[in-house]
Amino acid sequence: MIEIKNIHKQFGDRVILNDISAVMQTGKCNLIIGTSGSGKTVLTKCMVGLFQADGGSIMYDGQDMMTMENEQRKLLRQQIGMLFQGTALFDSMTVEQNVLFPLDMFTNWTQAEKKKRANEVLARVNLVDANKRYPSEISGGMKKRVGIARAIVLNPKYLFCDEPNSGLDPQTSLVIDKLIKEITLEFNITTIVVTHDMNSVMEIGDHIVYLHHGNKQWEGTNKDIIFSKDDLLNNFIFASEFLQDAKHMRMMEANGTAPSQK
Repeated sequence: MIEIKNIHKQFGDRVILNDISAVMQTGKCNLIIGTSGSGKTVLTKCMVGLFQADGGSIMYDGQDMMTMENEQRKLLRQQIGMLFQGTALFDSMTVEQNVLFPLDMFTNWTQAEKKKRANEVLARVNLVDANKRYPSEISGGMKKRVGIARAIVLNPKYLFCDEPNSGLDPQTSLVIDKLIKEITLEFNITTIVVTHDMNSVMEIGDHIVYLHHGNKQWEGTNKDIIFSKDDLLNNFIFASEFLQDAKHMRMMEANGTAPSQK
C-alpha cells in the first residue's frame, strides 16, 4: 500500500499539486487520470522520488519515503518497477539483454540464474521466442510487453505504469490492460497507472484518482464513475458520444433495464 498525505508541490509561484491525499491499494490497479497539466505526472514523480514534494508524506507500507536516508531510499527503489510511456528499451540490446539489465544492476546472481528469471518473466508476458531480437525488430505491443517483463523481473512490490497504452491500437491496448491486471492480482502488487485511455479506466480502474488543476477532484472506482454527478469528471470521461452511450448502457444494466442480447 502507498499512502500519500497532503502532498504539495510548486515550481516558482505555480502550484502544481495542492494538498493531495490518497491511498493506493495493494493488489489493485490504481489509476491517476486528468487532462494534460493536471499534475498527475508530477505526482507520480514525487511518489517515486524523482521530484521532492514541498510538503506532506509518501508512505510505503507505513514508511515515509520523504524522511528516509539515502540507503533506505535505494532499497525502496529496488522494490519499484517502472513501465515507461515510450518503453525506454535500449535499442542496442536484445530483448533478453533489456530484461537482464535490472538483474545485472541490482543482484549478485549467477548468469544462469539471471537468464532463468528473464525467461520466466518473458514467458509470463507471452514472449517466448523473442530473446535475441532487437527492439527495432518487434511491434509496439511486443515492446510494451518487454517493458512489463523488465519492470517485474526483480519481483517488485510496487509497479508504476506511465501511459502504458500510448501509441497502441485498441485491440493491443486491451491485451496490455489485461496483462497489467493479471500481474497485479497474481503477484499482489500495488500498481499505479497514469493514463488518458478511458477504456482502461472502465476495464481495470479498481481505484481511480482524478486530478484537476492540481487538486484531487474525485476518487472512486470504475463502477462509481457510472453514477458520478461531478460535472468536471463527466466532461473528462464521457467527452465522446461513444463513451456517453457506454455510460448510459451501464446505468441501464445496473438498474436492470438494459435490453436483452439475442
